[in-house]
Amino acid sequence: MISNLLRRATAARATSLPTSTRLSLALQGGGAFGAFTWGMLDRILEEPAIDFDAVSGASAGAVNGVLVAHGLRVGGREGAREALERFWTALGRDAASSFFRASSRSGLALDLSTRLLSPYQLNPFNLNPLRELLLAHVDFDALRAEPTTRLLISATRVADGSSRIFREDEVSVDVVLASACLPMLHQAVTIDGESYWDGGYAANPPLLPLVEAAKSSRILLVQIVPTSGDDRPTTSPGIVKRISQITFNAALQHELEAISALQRLSAEETVRSEAARRIQALTIDHVSAEDWYPDLSRRSAADLDRSFLTDLHQAGRKAASAWLGEDGSRHAKAAG
Repeated sequence: MISNLLRRATAARATSLPTSTRLSLALQGGGAFGAFTWGMLDRILEEPAIDFDAVSGASAGAVNGVLVAHGLRVGGREGAREALERFWTALGRDAASSFFRASSRSGLALDLSTRLLSPYQLNPFNLNPLRELLLAHVDFDALRAEPTTRLLISATRVADGSSRIFREDEVSVDVVLASACLPMLHQAVTIDGESYWDGGYAANPPLLPLVEAAKSSRILLVQIVPTSGDDRPTTSPGIVKRISQITFNAALQHELEAISALQRLSAEETVRSEAARRIQALTIDHVSAEDWYPDLSRRSAADLDRSFLTDLHQAGRKAASAWLGEDGSRHAKAAG
């Protein structure tokens, strides 16, 4: 059962984290909800005893992962915290005047337009404000040339729906844009002659590739797309939202099921291989944003209002403090 896999993570937090902890991060994508992950990372980076081994992410998770890797490279922990804060602050500021602001009338008009017209009609020049924002906050050339953090960024191949995992020596602004490319808003991103859409469709976030690439046996999984929602939406926007929530959680559910199955199979091996030992030693700590922001399923992942981003950031910090064992709750939810 998936719940057993994640309950082991809960049990692992029944005592305080070791004096020195090295773990990997699996950061789910989910648009503006990524501000929750920003808050979690912001708090965890305050802990000198915790080091990051590898980071996997899709969409907003990829953005946060790249920001952390860039910040750690240029300024250590404080550099990573500053990189995250500068990006999300700028995003909230710039969104106030952009068509991505879901809380405005233009946002409602955009929602209607995307159901009638493709981004090739709505945005023929393929303008994406995220490109300039990323280039202003991340030195991609230096990140590729001198990687200090293992990165695994997912994007979905349009041709066959499979996931491509880009590593730290491949990361570029186009890779991150591909990972965050919602096909109803943006034209597909072309890399090496192939077209890509949002990584969340196929790996949100990449888990099995992370297990293979990481040296640490402990993974912190931050899930930001709500699993719960209206059990019978009757409006068109409500139906579309629920479909999106289910779709972007499906890949994660499948990977957790696969890992759970592999742990059962490896436990039955008489002589365990190195791969079997690795999967048996794996611990997944699971934090879900909806448990810390109860109204999250009713909010829009396209809402970049600064007050909303700030609230999510604060919720993320509280969740991280609980995960660190500071308030005694050590909250983690078992999925499945």
